[in-house]
Amino acid sequence: MKASYVKTQFKNVINVSRIVTVHDYEFDSSFIFEGERHDFWEMVYIDKGKVEVRADEERLTLSQGEIVFHKPNEFHSIRALDSAPNFFVISFVCQSPLIDHLEKYHTLLDKKLHGFISSIIKESEASYVIPKNDTRLKKLVKKPSAPIGGEQLIKTYLEQFLILLVRNIVKEDEPSLFPSKESMETHLVSEAKRILSEHAERPFCVNDLCVELGYSRSYLSRLFREQTGDTIASFAIGQKIKRAKQLIRDGRYNFTQISDRLSFENPQYFSRVFKRVSGMSPSEFRASLRSRDE
Repeated sequence: MKASYVKTQFKNVINVSRIVTVHDYEFDSSFIFEGERHDFWEMVYIDKGKVEVRADEERLTLSQGEIVFHKPNEFHSIRALDSAPNFFVISFVCQSPLIDHLEKYHTLLDKKLHGFISSIIKESEASYVIPKNDTRLKKLVKKPSAPIGGEQLIKTYLEQFLILLVRNIVKEDEPSLFPSKESMETHLVSEAKRILSEHAERPFCVNDLCVELGYSRSYLSRLFREQTGDTIASFAIGQKIKRAKQLIRDGRYNFTQISDRLSFENPQYFSRVFKRVSGMSPSEFRASLRSRDE
């Protein structure tokens, strides 16, 4: 008797139909990309340093190991923050409904997924001509020496990577009676960042934060550094300067008043910290706002 075999068709939940550009950037601390918008997805992975990313009206500070996605037609820009950043950008076309989970998504990338980033970069550099630090690159040019199947590997690596990210997002949305150690630690760091961000105007003290969260200073400091690549103190100062910029844009306060609101010792110290973090003095930052409006 002849066996009757059933041929099961694969279901593609995420299909990357086009690769638009691949960038590998290494810039100095003065780097600024003023921004753009386009009709395809873009992924930015920070390999080293710290940057400020704008996504429409939201501004994010990203450090080593963090990743962010820009949806189609979302205005986005990026600039160095007190560092010489190294970051990887890939833009692609994907119209699968599942990709919508990544809209405005940013996170510290799970170390288990770092291999996909490395593989995508490796295959991209082997398959295409990728000029270093070319922010004007609009089209990929295939190398004559491109290995067999390089383009397909880029596509499949990227699709696997996106699927695993979406799985994590969906899993986080599911209720769990006993949260994992990893999810508890991630929540703890997120809560610390939230407190430092929402209370940027009050005096900063690591011990006060530890008491509020109920954990020791050594444990919280180590965990925060592991997950963000930054110290608690440095992140807190960054939030104060972020708030200072908002107050300067508002235009209702002078620098002395802003210094007092943000609990700095004196206006001179506020000015020094502002310049160290942002690369310009408060006066220079205010002047740059005026020049943009002209």
